Amino acid sequence: MTQKLKLGLVFGGASSEYEVSLLSVSSVLANIDRTRYDIYRIGITKDGRMFYYTGEDSCIADDTWQDGRCVPCVLSPSREHHGFVILKERPEVVRLDCVFPVLHGKNGEDGTIQGLLTMAGIPFVGCGTLASAACMDKATTHTLLDKAGVLGAKWRAVTMHAYQKNQAAFLDEVEHALGFPCIVKPANAGSSVGITKAADRDMLASAMELAFRHDAKVVVEEMLYGKEIECAVLGNEEPVASCLGEIAPSNDFYDYNAKYIDGKTVTYVPARITEKESDEIRRIAVQAYQIMGCRGFARVDFFFSENGEIYLNEINTIPGFTSISMYPQLFVASGVPYSSLIDRLIEYAMAC
Repeated sequence: MTQKLKLGLVFGGASSEYEVSLLSVSSVLANIDRTRYDIYRIGITKDGRMFYYTGEDSCIADDTWQDGRCVPCVLSPSREHHGFVILKERPEVVRLDCVFPVLHGKNGEDGTIQGLLTMAGIPFVGCGTLASAACMDKATTHTLLDKAGVLGAKWRAVTMHAYQKNQAAFLDEVEHALGFPCIVKPANAGSSVGITKAADRDMLASAMELAFRHDAKVVVEEMLYGKEIECAVLGNEEPVASCLGEIAPSNDFYDYNAKYIDGKTVTYVPARITEKESDEIRRIAVQAYQIMGCRGFARVDFFFSENGEIYLNEINTIPGFTSISMYPQLFVASGVPYSSLIDRLIEYAMAC
């Protein structure tokens, strides 16, 4: 009998997307082939405490897992440990073969835990430190893809320090270069957290204040119109793109509420575009994935305008894995069942 792989599933996180992570890891736990893996669940609280959790899976989704069977632990940077240390009276080392960080947003998707796992020499699912950090920072993503000739929205970025020194000059620059309405985003936040559509200068100033609550750098983009298209990409050196999905959000744009709360967003799989248009978007998705140095998996989001222009919006290196998330849906529609998708992700991690 083949020995099971010791797999660490890390969930939660000191992030505004903590709750989404709980839903994602619950879906992974519901679909993973337990005949192939010994699973070790490592939860991170909103304030950054780490626990080895041995209670019921159901307590994760409703966020009562911390009330159950939890023991403090730490993921160790030591290659001697190659895993995590349970902090009991007599500390216990648990070696892991692979880690799947089912984390979203800051302190999970931005290269931080990827750097720790790299130091520890533990294979992990998803992009490495550099690609994770570069894709998380929207200004860096824009800079690299602009240089490579991948079409995106016109944009401006500013740090909190620079903005506070000369707020009026930045607002003038946005008004003249991008116009209204425009979209204001924290440079490093996912799931549309802290994002605002600004219709005039006063709204822009308020939107900047909100975005700076989430990050010390803010990106402002021109408002793009058209179909919101998403593409799932899978693989290392020879990545493949899924069929495409189309988002018809209930709000002006696909914000956090539309993604996870109101349940009114309509999705179309496959997207309502021609085969030729789909092939071109899939080509650009793989191109951008490779430019950014991604591996394992990522979801690449686009706007497809009425005149046929394809604008890359952003790249998510740990896309949602909930039961309704687009990434697993797209590969299921492309002939890869959810459980098989998890297997492939782990195989790509072990191959790095």
